[in-house]
Amino acid sequence: MLDDIDRRLLRHLQSDPAMRPAELAARAGVTPATAWRRLERLRERGIIRGAQARIDWRALGWAVEVSLRFTLDKANPRAFDEFLAAARAVPEVIEIQTFLGRVDVRLNVIARDMAHYQEVYRSRILTLPHIADIEALMHVAEVKSDEALPL
Repeated sequence: MLDDIDRRLLRHLQSDPAMRPAELAARAGVTPATAWRRLERLRERGIIRGAQARIDWRALGWAVEVSLRFTLDKANPRAFDEFLAAARAVPEVIEIQTFLGRVDVRLNVIARDMAHYQEVYRSRILTLPHIADIEALMHVAEVKSDEALPL
């Protein structure tokens, strides 16, 4: 699937996505043309999906993060779709995950402070459709957050 050159390119790209192509090629030990061709092939295969800016929302004044776990009332066959569509429309929801098991959906919600969180919770979260149960987990510390793969 991937050879050593692909792995080296991906490893360096993960460590510094803003690295200039010539520097990436040099670090991976290949010519710039080879690096470009390899990266294009990885994009075409869907291995590299794009690049994005990671903005630290805490640095912008958002101080509260809460993980909400939902069990949905599945009496309505459209419960998941309707819940997810409504949750996507809440600007303070920064992550949505679905699960198999007792918990159906997890939302990560951010707020400027506890008063703002209470307002978001009451006016936007509790109005989401098909909620049977909610469990809130207050985020205390981030111990590990690494999206890099062990290549």
